[in-house]
Amino acid sequence: MKAKVLAPAIALWALAAGVHAETAAGRWDATADVNGASIPFELQIDGAGAAVQGHFFNGAKPTNPSTQGEFENRHLHLVFPSYAGVLDATVTDGKLDGSYTAGGHATPIHAVKAHVIASADGSAPRIAGEWIIPYHSPKGETAWRLIVHQKGGAVEATILRIDGDTGTLSGHFDQGVFRLSHYAGERPTLLEVTTRPDGSLGLVLTDQSGRRELSALTAARARAAGATPSDPMNFTTVSDKAAPFAFNFPDLAGKAVSNTDRQFRHKVVVIDVMGSWCPNCHDEAPYLQALYAKHRHEGLEIVALDFEPPDQLAKPDRLRAFIQRYGLTYTVLLAGQPKEAPAKLPQTVNLNAWPTTFFIGRDGRVKAAHVGFTSPGSGQRDLKTKAAFEHQVDVLLAQR
Repeated sequence: MKAKVLAPAIALWALAAGVHAETAAGRWDATADVNGASIPFELQIDGAGAAVQGHFFNGAKPTNPSTQGEFENRHLHLVFPSYAGVLDATVTDGKLDGSYTAGGHATPIHAVKAHVIASADGSAPRIAGEWIIPYHSPKGETAWRLIVHQKGGAVEATILRIDGDTGTLSGHFDQGVFRLSHYAGERPTLLEVTTRPDGSLGLVLTDQSGRRELSALTAARARAAGATPSDPMNFTTVSDKAAPFAFNFPDLAGKAVSNTDRQFRHKVVVIDVMGSWCPNCHDEAPYLQALYAKHRHEGLEIVALDFEPPDQLAKPDRLRAFIQRYGLTYTVLLAGQPKEAPAKLPQTVNLNAWPTTFFIGRDGRVKAAHVGFTSPGSGQRDLKTKAAFEHQVDVLLAQR
């Protein structure tokens, strides 16, 4: 009799507990702690139990989805294999706290359930357009580009370097400052922008390299100051353009593949020096796959020379996930560690940016090289990058 009396009470308690049970599902307003800065980003989590999936965003576009995930006893575990990344966090009282670990480095993550953001300040100054950031980089650059798209107080932007851009930095104008950020499990970036009386922009850039105070100038002022962004088509070259571009590396099955193999004879070959750790290589890979699908029957081959840290060379799980994520059907070879690239490709001159792409004619010789790759955040410059690749391939395929 006592059990019969208690049963309804237990059922009501269980129902109440279920109503208030923690859930990881939904949109989260998150921050990543990088070099003393809290970099805002959005995180979407769907599902429950052993069927949870999460993804980051590049601007408004979902990107970098997890392929494994679970949420149990307030603990969230998501695996992002194409970056060898893992998100572990605890959800308590509507707050998410944990870390995202990739490349042996753990980034602290904090989040609360997303809320509606007030409309961006309509009095925001106009900063849209392309600006030049004077900057002497270790790669030998004297300037970067800042590309800004603006709608009222809402802004999307990117910083374009020789090796590629930062992804889409999103944000808005508030209390005199444009605060823009990007984090998708890679490329953590916070950019704070203010206008100056002389028409330039003041920038505070915080990323994995630290915190830097910079300026952005109009193109005319930058030219007068001698600050000119490097040309990606004239940055890296080869020492002897009359010699065939040589390579000989194993594929993922351990089979040696060489430029002298029959499959490349009298073909146009695009050589992509890349790494699965490289965000701009992730931007380039799906485009190369589309290019290959379009032109392979005309005599195009694409070969990715992949340079990885020692642990991934020994067990290239991240590269396998990279190949699967983008559906790559062209040749991918394990070439060595990133620091070994110049020595493993001794014909190259000034090979120091990822990715770097060489265009090889039917005679086996290098006809052009392009450094870096853009993302949609670069707007028209992204379209120009892809058009330049298409043009090089079309010209070389037309030569017999």
